[in-house]
Amino acid sequence: MKYILITILVLSTITLYAQIEEQFKVKKNIGEAVYFQDFVNFFSDKPGYTRVDVFVQVPYKKVVFVKSPEGFTAKYSFTASVFDSAKTTLLIEKTWNETINVIDYNIATAKENYNISKRSFDLKPGNYSIKTTLEDLDSRKKATSEVLVNVKNFNSDISLSDILLISNKEDNQSDNKIVPNISKIVLSIKEKIKIYFEVKSKDTNDVKMNLVYRVFNSENNVIHEEEDKEYDIKSGLNQILHTFLEFPFEMGAYEITVSLNDEQGKVIAFSKKAFYSHSRNLPFVITDIDKAIAEMRYIASPSEMDYLEEGKNNSEKTKRFMEFWKKRDPSPNNEENEIFDEYFKRVAYTNENFSTYIEGWKTDRGMVFILLGPPNNIDRHPFEIDSKPYEVWEYYNLNRSFIFVDDTGFGDYKLITPLTGDVYRFRY
Repeated sequence: MKYILITILVLSTITLYAQIEEQFKVKKNIGEAVYFQDFVNFFSDKPGYTRVDVFVQVPYKKVVFVKSPEGFTAKYSFTASVFDSAKTTLLIEKTWNETINVIDYNIATAKENYNISKRSFDLKPGNYSIKTTLEDLDSRKKATSEVLVNVKNFNSDISLSDILLISNKEDNQSDNKIVPNISKIVLSIKEKIKIYFEVKSKDTNDVKMNLVYRVFNSENNVIHEEEDKEYDIKSGLNQILHTFLEFPFEMGAYEITVSLNDEQGKVIAFSKKAFYSHSRNLPFVITDIDKAIAEMRYIASPSEMDYLEEGKNNSEKTKRFMEFWKKRDPSPNNEENEIFDEYFKRVAYTNENFSTYIEGWKTDRGMVFILLGPPNNIDRHPFEIDSKPYEVWEYYNLNRSFIFVDDTGFGDYKLITPLTGDVYRFRY
């Protein structure tokens, strides 16, 4: 499961500009994970236990590279701590260090490069809480995650492991070694999906089973199916690498299922894996092109919105979307588009902080925040005796104040100070 690290921001009753700005800057990398991780159940050599492989994928851009004799070097440590399901007892913990050496700084800053590591735990079947911590050994900055993990029981005569998504990236160190896709993001419709899993049979004789592969969309509808009929399952451990014949998936969330069926079609064993299909041309922060276009109404003109929305398919809309932002890139010679980052950073902030019965970016506070950025000062009055809850946002550089009133008492603050003239435009 792709993991995205999000810092929750809280504004005080009266927040000064410096505090707001500092908190807001934390959101710079929203939509980008500091690291990806996956927890995969495989068969253990230890009787009564399951082997849980902890895979960690760290993008080069998320660690600090310093000059070294090898060129440039980054070092970080990773800790995986396994607790009981109540999160009260530490059962086992592993810490390991990773070193990345590159000869060219451009390699260190390339967004497609990453480092993968793995550690394994033998655990009894059941539910666990696993906390992971990444620490950059140069900056000493840390990122943490905590997830609940179900450890499977493989006591059946024929058992199916978890599914590991495989990257199309080749391992330069070995011709036989597969590279796992820990982010579970598939970037291009030109790439076919590859998966790895294991089947273990306690039968002393080989048996023939049908392996059925299905892909479900977010509405839980089967959109693709393949089958390996009369697959020869040998006694003991079977390692299976399967490549899907086609990739008919547009951008969105999906789930792969693998079922092991007997000749009568009865499901003997079953496993599933979620993944996300994403356009290679889009930043990761965009997960729905139609929604992203709709969120642009504060920066795009009505005619530009019509042009974006009238794309005949997702591919055409994506092309127009990227062209729009490329024209506004203040520094086209580097990979970053500061205006794009700032705009959708503000959208994400409003969705997390101003959402009520509608998304935060559609609210009046969301509109002002997206257009003008964080105010220099917020004066909140949530419990006035003789008035409804209201807020006053002050922008010193504009010499303007904006008043929002919550008429309903449910956090739906309406702007009573209109945005007019030059104020009604996006300010970077």
